[in-house]
Amino acid sequence: MKKILFAIAICMMAAVSIQAQEHETPNAQQARRMFNEVYQKVYGREGSSLHYKVNIIGIFKTEGTIWMKGKKSRFMDEKYIAWNDDVTYYRLERKKNTVTIYDAHSEERDKYATKFKFEPDNYNYSIKDSPKGYYITLKAKKGVKGIKEARVLLDKKDRHPINVRIKIGIFHTTIKISDFTHGNIPDNYFVFPKEQYKHCKFVDKR
Repeated sequence: MKKILFAIAICMMAAVSIQAQEHETPNAQQARRMFNEVYQKVYGREGSSLHYKVNIIGIFKTEGTIWMKGKKSRFMDEKYIAWNDDVTYYRLERKKNTVTIYDAHSEERDKYATKFKFEPDNYNYSIKDSPKGYYITLKAKKGVKGIKEARVLLDKKDRHPINVRIKIGIFHTTIKISDFTHGNIPDNYFVFPKEQYKHCKFVDKR
């Protein structure tokens, strides 16, 4: 469950480019543009970080921090820490002191993520102004599998993401986002610090 939610949160933001379609309404075009602006903040050259929190009462609860920069990423929660420098992916299981190594581009490192790939043209976009911020809603077109609907709430002042509500089938969850920062993320932050974890057991799956 945890890996699924993490994959969904990332994939919802992982569009390479979102171009407005000529047949779309002005509202839909504006929604696409603002969604693309969020992507640029999250995955731009300067990088970003955010804290996420998920609480499905009675089923699942977790929170952690994610750092991103282009195809590089790092995340940390109470059970795992992972480093991805776009060449090698290291995942530390903290209690077991076990580090599993994958090729950064291998689907084996997270099989769940491949089930929730996000294609921007598979959705209809709309935007709504509210006192809480800007709501961007994405509704899947007929026949699209996986994510059926998503609603991203953006802060009005900085247009940073505040939360993402996702629907897959009858399943809903809201991922709360806080402490969003943009820029000044160095590349070496995504490199696995081998000296700090040389006492761990290593499992190489490359």
